[in-house]
Amino acid sequence: MVVDWWVWLAVLGVILLMLAIDLFAHRRAHVVGVKEALAWSAVWVTLGLSFGVIVWWVWGAEFAAQYFAGYVIEKSLAVDNVFVFAIIFSYFAVPREYQHRVLFYGVLGALVFRAGFIAAGSWLIASFAWVLYVFGAFLVVTAVRMARQSDETIDPSRSVVLNAFRRIIPVTEDYHGQRFFVRKLGRLYATPLLAVLVLVEVSDIVFAVDSIPAIFAVTQETFLVFTSNAFAILGLRALYFLLADLIHRFVYLKLGLAIVLAWVGVKMLLLDVVKIPTVLSLGVVVAILTVAVTASLLRTRGGGSGGTGKTGPPERAGSTEEDTHTG
Repeated sequence: MVVDWWVWLAVLGVILLMLAIDLFAHRRAHVVGVKEALAWSAVWVTLGLSFGVIVWWVWGAEFAAQYFAGYVIEKSLAVDNVFVFAIIFSYFAVPREYQHRVLFYGVLGALVFRAGFIAAGSWLIASFAWVLYVFGAFLVVTAVRMARQSDETIDPSRSVVLNAFRRIIPVTEDYHGQRFFVRKLGRLYATPLLAVLVLVEVSDIVFAVDSIPAIFAVTQETFLVFTSNAFAILGLRALYFLLADLIHRFVYLKLGLAIVLAWVGVKMLLLDVVKIPTVLSLGVVVAILTVAVTASLLRTRGGGSGGTGKTGPPERAGSTEEDTHTG
């Protein structure tokens, strides 16, 4: 697959343009409702699918199938991110109107970190072909761990990164609007919003360790790995606001994601033994996720739509603004 340098620049330009539009549309702090989240989700999904059509038109059906497979895998794994984000926001009692700002910069950082991971992964695969088997084995082990893991074990207060952050940087007790930093009595403090952003970035890096090898299982084309990752990640904010209050209903989703990781891991391990068509691999992934989501909704039918709704209690929203000059 030959991709000219100007194509890379054009894609990066589109990504930056969409981020700028998103930032402008959410320049004022407000609670993102379901309708707004649904509209933005439609925009991001349309953008991602449209790019896949362009890949099909320019480079052919096989590369398009690889892109769509990577996109679906990343998009599905992003749902697991949503649950972790909900726990982080709940722990810090982040007011709902400030959550988009955290997720915006979180996604921006995720794109940068993932680009670095993808470049490193591509170099490793090009230099040491056997690394693919390491990725495959890692995905199988991760799948087993994910299937056995309980979401209730996630506790931000036990985070080594969070504790180190608090030791290094003084943090205010209250929120100060959407500011990440404030100056009080001549001293610069971080607000809890910055601590939340740090945890969001760290959690995404952890997820990237799983998701990027999974995409290398369906394509080793650096351009497709990056674009499928990027276009899936761009919709993460809207996906969070769309699903955060319903995530409790997806009781079998983690098991479904574990099976997906196991499937792509085994596919990678058998790369030189059995050549599984990309379209078949994509179909298996979609089928697994469809069964997991359908079974979850049937299992929790009639259970209400409450869920995580603790992501922003109003009592923390009314923080003081005195002597704050930096944001």
